[in-house]
Amino acid sequence: MLELILKIHFHMLSPMFNQLLVPFLVAIFLAINMGASGVAPAFSAAHGANVLHKSVIPGLFGLMVFIGALLAGKATATTLGNDMLPAEKMSFVLVSIILFSVAISLLLANLFGIPQSTSQSTVMAITAPAVYFNVVNEHKLFVEVIPAWFITPLLSFGICYLAARFIYNPIRKKGYLTYRNISQHKLVKGIIIFMSLYVAFAIGSNNVANAAGPIAAMVVNEMGLPGSGSNFMIIMILSTLIVAPSFGIGASLMGHKVLNNTGKGIFLFGPFEGIIISFVTATLLLLTSIVKGIPTSLVQLNAGAIIGVGVARLGAKNIFRKTEVNRFFIMWVISPLVAFILSMGLTWTADKMGLL
Repeated sequence: MLELILKIHFHMLSPMFNQLLVPFLVAIFLAINMGASGVAPAFSAAHGANVLHKSVIPGLFGLMVFIGALLAGKATATTLGNDMLPAEKMSFVLVSIILFSVAISLLLANLFGIPQSTSQSTVMAITAPAVYFNVVNEHKLFVEVIPAWFITPLLSFGICYLAARFIYNPIRKKGYLTYRNISQHKLVKGIIIFMSLYVAFAIGSNNVANAAGPIAAMVVNEMGLPGSGSNFMIIMILSTLIVAPSFGIGASLMGHKVLNNTGKGIFLFGPFEGIIISFVTATLLLLTSIVKGIPTSLVQLNAGAIIGVGVARLGAKNIFRKTEVNRFFIMWVISPLVAFILSMGLTWTADKMGLL
């Protein structure tokens, strides 16, 4: 390990450092945008219930994302760093293109105040050069990743619908656990905060890899190191140490609008429902991260859970009329397409210029 660290240090003192600096800066820019988007599904319940002041949310969010990335982010980072596109293709130019494309697509969603799936944008941005070079990992993409994008939100919807209908509704009829008397239920208040932290941990296990995975693969490739085993993991950890703290910065700089839209716009339910939503979405995200290493959309898991609870409470027709969920769908389609098209166009341009 010491030999590897010394080798890294040598290379960072070399001219290659100037080349690696650009994709690292783009990765930090991407992480800032991911933090702005990810803070909403993590802390919408706590914000909507007014159990946490908005000034402390970015710090707590950034800390838990960092811990989640270090403890549970290995599998997803490997997927995005090695499995979607061959590691030997991960040059500093191509990684810069991929991360820049994702960042722009996510920035677009953040400007509209809509929480967006960074994972889907990242997968599409990586798929674009894979298609261009005809090296698409079809099994990983079409058998594992894309089906999970549809299955997990449906699971989130179904679990939350059943929980709300058969557990929450009987409790609600007795007048317990409403926002109006939330201060009288300190245990529930603590559980809501814990669940928010749990969601942020799950985000760290999945979304940090969107930037850290390609960065780690790029560094390993450019330095001529073996692309598997401890080398990749050490580089990935170092990348995480740089990328993960930027989530908290993004949440602080740009997260308030998205948080308000989700916490006060979508989240029209009670704190007990918030506990159900947080637990189900975070658990599904964490399982897909640890078990299969699949980049998954937390915001869509969150939306599926919200719709499930809403249908159980308001009915299928009313949930789309009374919440903001329906206007999010268009951006969820547009943003990954923007990432794919931009990544494909920039890859083509860089190739024609002889940069790849």
